[in-house]
Amino acid sequence: MPPEPFFSGSGLDRADLLRSRPERIAELAARGDARQLAWADGLPALDADGRLSWEPVREPALFLGLDGDSPRFASLPASAAPAPAFALLAQLDEQDAPLFACALSLANWHLRHGHCSVCGQPTGIVRGGWSRRCGGCGAEHFPRCDPVVIMLAEHDGRLLLGRQPHYPPGRFSALAGFVEPGETIEAAVARELREEAGIQVADISYVASQPWPFPSSLMIGCRARALGDALTIDFTELDDARWFSRDEVAAALTGEEGAAFLPPNRYAIARTLLDDWLAA
Repeated sequence: MPPEPFFSGSGLDRADLLRSRPERIAELAARGDARQLAWADGLPALDADGRLSWEPVREPALFLGLDGDSPRFASLPASAAPAPAFALLAQLDEQDAPLFACALSLANWHLRHGHCSVCGQPTGIVRGGWSRRCGGCGAEHFPRCDPVVIMLAEHDGRLLLGRQPHYPPGRFSALAGFVEPGETIEAAVARELREEAGIQVADISYVASQPWPFPSSLMIGCRARALGDALTIDFTELDDARWFSRDEVAAALTGEEGAAFLPPNRYAIARTLLDDWLAA
């Protein structure tokens, strides 16, 4: 089985069959054991233990699903989260991470899609929050998820890592990029490595995937074998790229002083990919 990054997992029973039954969803919202997700600054609120914070149902705009038999809902936050909240993610209990990602991505999509992309008229929430319907032309719109490849390229026992301009000094991570229309995952991996680092690769394989709710990406983790180690760096995308030995990667992940690498953030799929590579 592939490794399970942070945010992965089934979370709630999404109860898809109930979404087309508004009267049934209304009944669930009126139940005494129904709860609504609390929001704080555009993000799901956490309690002192890092668990999601719930409150009585007042605005059940989004039907998240069933926790056992208990219905779970969410309202729409007043505004979208401005950026990934790394401090909050460090507190988030792993059990609630899949639902955190689901609720945040769904809410972000609604906040950004209030008008029809076909005719421009306002849209309204239907199917328990899992789609929007245009009041003008009747077009139905569904939440989107943007695929992003994130990959490790290996050559002669060393790993290619790069640093983007916004990284703190000395920090490196896996290369990544959006999958373009008409492109397979494998083609996107090969293209991104060629464009950003100037290397050709083969033997591309899937490792694991992770929903990333800032605002709504699916990170697709892969590994590839580089056919050579000569780099031609695209400095419009990267500040630097280097080959790292297995010992260097291991030292960085354990926080050894002086080791240049991405800090061991448990919520980053880059960490999952690196742990998997070291264990291979």
